[in-house]
Amino acid sequence: MQWTVVIPLKPLERAKSRLAPAAGDGLRPALALAFAQDTVAATVACPSVRDVVVVTDDVRAGRELAALGAHVVPDTPGDGLNAALAHAARQVRSRHPEAPVAALNADLPALRPGELARVLDAAVPFPRAFLPDAAGIGTTLLTAGPGTELRPRFGGPSRARHRDSGAVELGGGRAGTTGPADADATAGAADGIGYAGSVRQDVDTGDDLRAALALGVGPHTAAAAAGLLIPD
Repeated sequence: MQWTVVIPLKPLERAKSRLAPAAGDGLRPALALAFAQDTVAATVACPSVRDVVVVTDDVRAGRELAALGAHVVPDTPGDGLNAALAHAARQVRSRHPEAPVAALNADLPALRPGELARVLDAAVPFPRAFLPDAAGIGTTLLTAGPGTELRPRFGGPSRARHRDSGAVELGGGRAGTTGPADADATAGAADGIGYAGSVRQDVDTGDDLRAALALGVGPHTAAAAAGLLIPD
C-alpha cells in the first residue's frame, strides 16, 4: 500500500517554543525548519509513501519543503493542528477518494525511511492506527486506511485520546516504558516494527533534541544544531 503522508507545520516564528531555553529564540525557527526538512526528506524517500503533503502558512518553509518534493497547501481553517490535518486529508481524498492517509509530525529529525516504511506497512490491516511518541504520552503518526476518516486527536496526551477513539496502537504498547535496546527485542512483536525509535523521537525540548542527536539526525538538523550546547 502506498500512503499519502500529511505533515503539519506552524509558522516558524511560533514553532517549537519549548526549545527556546535550550536554543534561544534566534536559533529556534531555524531548528524548526531543519526538523521539518529532515522529516520531509526521509518521508519522500520512504518506499511505502506515494506523496507528501505539507500544511503550512509559512512562506519560507513552504518553499524549502516544496524543493524537497512535498506538495504544500495552506492552513485554510487556521484553527489549530487537528483542523489543519483534517483539512489536508479532505483535500487528498477529494482527488483520490480511496487514498490511505497518514498524519506525521514535522519534528522527527532522526527519521529513517526504512523504519517509517515498517510502521506504515504494519498499519495496513487496520482502519485507523497510531504510533506513540518516545515519551509514551503523545503521538507521532496516525493512519487512516481507504474509506476511513482520519479523525486526528493530536496535542498533549494524544496517545490516550487516539486509543480511546478506536485507533489501534502500533509497536507493542511499550513506548515510554522500555528503552530502545530492550524494546528492539520485545516491542512490536505482534506487528514486526521493532521499537521504531526514529519514528517516535519527536523534538519539543532540549532533552528531546539531545535524544534525537544520539540517534543520528539528518543533514539539515545537523547543520542547524552544529555547535549548539544543550544544558544538562
